[in-house]
Amino acid sequence: MKTYSAKPTDVERKWYVIDAEDVVLGRLASRVANVLRGKHKAMYTPHIDTGDHVIIINAEKVKLTGKKLQQKRFYWHTGYPGGIKDRTMGQILGGRFPERAIEKAVQRMIPSGPLGRAQLKKLRVYAGAEHPHEAQQPEVLDLAAMNPKNKRA
Repeated sequence: MKTYSAKPTDVERKWYVIDAEDVVLGRLASRVANVLRGKHKAMYTPHIDTGDHVIIINAEKVKLTGKKLQQKRFYWHTGYPGGIKDRTMGQILGGRFPERAIEKAVQRMIPSGPLGRAQLKKLRVYAGAEHPHEAQQPEVLDLAAMNPKNKRA
């Protein structure tokens, strides 16, 4: 018996839409990373992009557990002396681009390299409830209903 190895021509890509309202960020990101990589399919092959497209709406309404909203800090350096800066997760989610919190969480769960970058291009995140991908007829993937721990009030 031979091991099955998918070919790029065998892959059929679906579109999924996920509502991130009141869903825990880490649980959302891990599930989205699996769908983008194609690990939810029986034909998963590590060196072939077998994943699906994912649309995430209501990114600004994602939840975090514990005190991460106030205590989780992200640091960067401007390159100038004394140029270290930081932001809390609450500032990022309440700021101009709240969708970046989800994008970065998913990006850090996908391997770096050419294949990971190709898989990450299939992710689209929107802060509000509207998205311009109705023509692709995305299926609804209800993460909140999969496990009671996935949703926080």
